[in-house]
Amino acid sequence: MKRSYTIVSLIMLTFFVISFLTNIIGALNPDFIQDFDLSLTLAALLPFAFFIAYGLVSIPTGILLEKYREKKIMIFGFVTAFAGSLILAIWPNYLTAIISLFIIGSGMAMLQVVINPLLRTAGGEKNYAFTSVLAQLIFGAASFLSPRAFTYVVQRLSSDADSKYTGLVPSGMPWIALYWIFALISLAMIIIIALMKFPKVELNEDEKAGSLKVHLALLRKPVVILYFLGIFFYVGTEQGLNNNISLLLQTLHGVDPATAADTLGNFWGYMTVGNILGLLLLKIMDSRLLLRIFTILAMISLAVGLFGSGGTVLYAFPMVGFFISVMYPIIFSLALNSMSEHHGSFAGILVTAIIGGAVIPLIMGAISDQFGLTGGMIVLFLTMGYILSIGFWAKPLINNATIGSKKKNNDG
Repeated sequence: MKRSYTIVSLIMLTFFVISFLTNIIGALNPDFIQDFDLSLTLAALLPFAFFIAYGLVSIPTGILLEKYREKKIMIFGFVTAFAGSLILAIWPNYLTAIISLFIIGSGMAMLQVVINPLLRTAGGEKNYAFTSVLAQLIFGAASFLSPRAFTYVVQRLSSDADSKYTGLVPSGMPWIALYWIFALISLAMIIIIALMKFPKVELNEDEKAGSLKVHLALLRKPVVILYFLGIFFYVGTEQGLNNNISLLLQTLHGVDPATAADTLGNFWGYMTVGNILGLLLLKIMDSRLLLRIFTILAMISLAVGLFGSGGTVLYAFPMVGFFISVMYPIIFSLALNSMSEHHGSFAGILVTAIIGGAVIPLIMGAISDQFGLTGGMIVLFLTMGYILSIGFWAKPLINNATIGSKKKNNDG
């Protein structure tokens, strides 16, 4: 079909909004704890509610997609996000925060299921690699900006003597204003999508869900479970860092909230830069070797962040983001390249492993309540240790193409 730059632009905007709404949770975590008087375990239930929605909603959305198509699913996804944002904005308490984050997470999961096949169709299959990378860069940019938006809104409302927001934002909880903003953003996206004409998307075999029988057969294969755990531990690592960096800097290192939020933003910004460098490095070296090198450096950076002092920690945590940036795409590609068939069903199983973003932070919270934040963060050495092991035992049927391998093939 003819490429649609309008739809591609809409998808890029959607990636931005998904990231903006998702990765603000880490910056808000200290405020959740303070304003709702939470233990670290109870605080960890907030991201748990958000990410468990991915495990529950993704596969049903894939089934509904074939009947209701992309436009309706996207509108419903943003309607869901609008409702979730409004609940917390109107009734700010711990219970509504749990409900709100689950509902918003459900909306984000619906959107994630739709936009990748839609991007392939609207941008053209030949351009899919480029548009996918561009989408990830935009996702990273939104992650970089969202903690800064949090800082701006909180500082602006905290210093604003005008009482015109009193009816909307409770005294002492200026961050609630963000959820009014999220509701307005979601409403704007609903209107934009409703006014647009969508192309018809024909799913590739690799994008189709597959039967229950195929899924059960795959789950009996050890290699499927091993890679499922790889994605599970990666997302758990990413969100464990996102949820705790700001809190750890404030409580253990005495960093002010604005600087802590900026450091969290830098974590996502460095991750975006790492994605770009990773793409270049994959052209000259085997993905398993790159995974080993970057994982070891991520573990060293984490150790510096936890046990270092002074300004060093403000750079150490962003460097962890830089080095973990290659993990998800490498693990995902190694997984799919380790199977000769049923890639669509396997991909669905791997996406379900995003629930690691719910489970690992919850485990970290429980350990932190008993042994302190540093004790909880040490769990990440175990999750990254598993990811490091993938670089040694992975045996893909097809290795990633490098400049050296292409030259060797041409010479042969």
